[in-house]
Amino acid sequence: MDKNRTSGLQPLEVEHILLSKLMNEHGPELKRIAFLYINDITESEDIVQEVFISCYQHLASFRNEADYKTWLIRITINKCKDHRRLWGIRNLVYRPIHQLVKKNESAEATHLDQQFSSELIEQISKLSSKYKEVLILYYYLELTMQEISEVLEISINTVKSRLLRGKKSLKTRLGRSEQHGQV
Repeated sequence: MDKNRTSGLQPLEVEHILLSKLMNEHGPELKRIAFLYINDITESEDIVQEVFISCYQHLASFRNEADYKTWLIRITINKCKDHRRLWGIRNLVYRPIHQLVKKNESAEATHLDQQFSSELIEQISKLSSKYKEVLILYYYLELTMQEISEVLEISINTVKSRLLRGKKSLKTRLGRSEQHGQV
């Protein structure tokens, strides 16, 4: 934040400005992460709201060891895990929020893309959370292995092995689905 703009403000006002900035910059992305974990748009909005409440409550104690984005992603993942533990939600079947429709594609090609996308999301949802979270952070959010390591508070080697095992498990699951005529 620009010190010249905030030098005359009270600490509470600075926190409000920073929180507003964080909500605008990271809110939509955190909502998508929550949705990928929870598969419920309303619940994911509630979780993101809880994330920013928690952020506000702990903003003064933020140690700047990581950037705000990494910190907020970590809080979001923890809130999603808490939600799943509290409600006992298991084996979710994700539904895509937005249907991808490419111009100049036949209806059949569009349908097949949507079907594959749905199957991929469903199979990711069936993975254990330790593989699911690494795959989401790496492929969906395009975080580096170092950033994933910081967000999940695990070593880079653990990130690498979970990524490899998660991809292998996903590939096996998708292969089985194709054999049964689901894709």
